[in-house]
Amino acid sequence: MTSTDHLRKQDLADQFGRSVAARLSAGTSALPYEARERLRAARVRALQARKIPAVAPVIVRNGGGSAALALGDGRPGLFTRIASVLPLVVLAAGLVAIHSVQSDQRASELAEVDAALLTDDLPPAAYADPGFVQFLKQSGRE
Repeated sequence: MTSTDHLRKQDLADQFGRSVAARLSAGTSALPYEARERLRAARVRALQARKIPAVAPVIVRNGGGSAALALGDGRPGLFTRIASVLPLVVLAAGLVAIHSVQSDQRASELAEVDAALLTDDLPPAAYADPGFVQFLKQSGRE
């Protein structure tokens, strides 16, 4: 629907409303004063309650097969550029921090295992023996 169609429909609706108001007002001269005043007050309230749609200043631009809605002249300002890049910077910094923490934890776990193997009473070759695993399973049951 184009804006001229919308304006034409709005004009027709306004014209219809004026004709209905004129018909309703034509018979009010025979009514008592109190009834006329109540009708006038009701008309005023109805006009105040009428909602007029606000027209937003939106520019639709076509950018190579896709449409984009933009406000203003379409050139992003400094704040818009910073606001669009900032989430990517925060995401990258978070991923680097997570990787660093996980690498440190993994190295710490491996160091603990190595220290336990070297300071244990058993030689490291005992852990590779299949009989040792069987021994651990039987001693865990008892």
